[in-house]
Amino acid sequence: MSGWAGFFGLIQLFFVAVIGIYFWNLLRSQRGSKTAVSRETSKEMDELSRLRSLSLTEPLSEKVRPAAFEEIVGQKDGLKALRAALCGPNPQHVLLYGPPGVGKTAAARLVLAEARQNEHSPFTEHARFVEVDATTVRFDERGIADPLMGTVHDPIYQGAGPLGVAGVPQPKPGAVTRAHGGVLFIDEIGELHHIQINKLLKVMEDRRVYLESAYYNSEDSNVPRHIHDIFENGLPADFRLVGATTRHPEELPPAVRSRCIEIYFRALSADEISEIAFKAAGRIGYKLEADAVKVIAAFALNGRDAVNMIQLAAGIAQVEGRSVLQAEDIEWVVNNSRLSPRMEKSISAKPQVGLANGLGVYGSQQGALLEIEASVTPVENGQGRLSITGIVEEEEIGAAGRRVRRKGAARGSVENVLTVLGVLLDMNMRCYDIHLNFPGGIPVDGPSSGVGIAVAIYSAMTGIAVDNSAAMTGELSIRGLVCPVGGVTAKIEAARDAGAKRVFIPQKNWQQIYTREDELSIIPVQYLREVLEKVLVDTETGLPALSSWSREAYASSIYLNAKRGK
Repeated sequence: MSGWAGFFGLIQLFFVAVIGIYFWNLLRSQRGSKTAVSRETSKEMDELSRLRSLSLTEPLSEKVRPAAFEEIVGQKDGLKALRAALCGPNPQHVLLYGPPGVGKTAAARLVLAEARQNEHSPFTEHARFVEVDATTVRFDERGIADPLMGTVHDPIYQGAGPLGVAGVPQPKPGAVTRAHGGVLFIDEIGELHHIQINKLLKVMEDRRVYLESAYYNSEDSNVPRHIHDIFENGLPADFRLVGATTRHPEELPPAVRSRCIEIYFRALSADEISEIAFKAAGRIGYKLEADAVKVIAAFALNGRDAVNMIQLAAGIAQVEGRSVLQAEDIEWVVNNSRLSPRMEKSISAKPQVGLANGLGVYGSQQGALLEIEASVTPVENGQGRLSITGIVEEEEIGAAGRRVRRKGAARGSVENVLTVLGVLLDMNMRCYDIHLNFPGGIPVDGPSSGVGIAVAIYSAMTGIAVDNSAAMTGELSIRGLVCPVGGVTAKIEAARDAGAKRVFIPQKNWQQIYTREDELSIIPVQYLREVLEKVLVDTETGLPALSSWSREAYASSIYLNAKRGK
């Protein structure tokens, strides 16, 4: 028996030794792994420290980024509206329209900073400004990742951790939750996927975001309380949306627009571009020649363009050891970058026959002065022809779900004008070859040039000049009524920038605020004849050529000028 006991003792001793060797090797392997991980971590941390120790100089665009309201150029009205929308006791969701590089993002940041200091504002000192770019926050149809709304890390995903091993889904907050109690700024909001927009609207209404997962079981006791709470009650998302876009308002979903205050940041004038250029050059220790500033103002479309031109020109001057930026430096940048001049119009130097100043809108509510040229030639037997250049012959309207192609509204406006003139003057307009032209590169695609077209044609028919300091807008009905149009505020600003002294607008577009205009006389009109009486002038005296409306007087002036060969 003692022999068997010794044998079994040897066997036990053998297994103990084997198990001990196994665990000893396992422990050594773990220690080796920890050492390897520690060594790799130390190596990576050293590399991160090295990378962080390297830094380039701050870009000029960052140096000139506005840090105070006074540094935002040309947006007095936009800032006033944005402050009113966000700094009060009941801040609103906001949509900012405007071309790029005019200060929309900087303005939103500064307004939130001001609201934090307002004791009546619900924004606390800890309110966050969370900025996302809609062009990079793409919609994931698989639902694996949604940086805007939030994501659920399901157990099947790699790296789910201990909770994933236990079969517990893990919610991850998105930008709407990170912005809770503050502002969510979405740049280029018009680029969001339509499903993202619908989800965003729901979050804006509920002020919380609900996440879903097929792996969540409300009765599972293994799920932690905080995860139960998130799935049952949602993640908080009480924020104020500030969406910025360079698109037309009509291109944004009506459901979004109806929930937001709409504010417009206008395009910068040449003088404002010059101011930004001077500041940018001063920030890097360079001086600008007066001629160099003129070149920048002629080609830069916004503040960012001006800063970029200064940056490149400064590099040229630095290589040559100069501290003054010359016009030749800026011209080299313009030619190298293949830049086109700004689309800015000025009124003509003197009254001319067949030339009227219309007003239009392009881009994101940017006004423009439109020269309308008319040439009229009498023909026989009613064989007159109508030629129109510089307009959109066919246009597409409607939203993404339903689009309609139709004949260009500008051509229809011309036909209305011919009908009105024919009735008022009791003349057959087919007895004239009429050529209308809209120079300047801005295609006319709406009916608001009707009044200007009528004035230009009548001027060409009678040989009476049109006041060069007058600009006009309004749709013309076939009864001679001047009908209301859109974009009047932008058009008035364009007329002011172009040097106009009088602007004729439809009576129904008139507002009392227009009486505060100092540089312009804004005149509401109801009938075409009112405009004709006030803008047709005698080139010798500068006085109105027609004191009162008389069909016989107008018709006889056409007849006499036709006999004289005018």
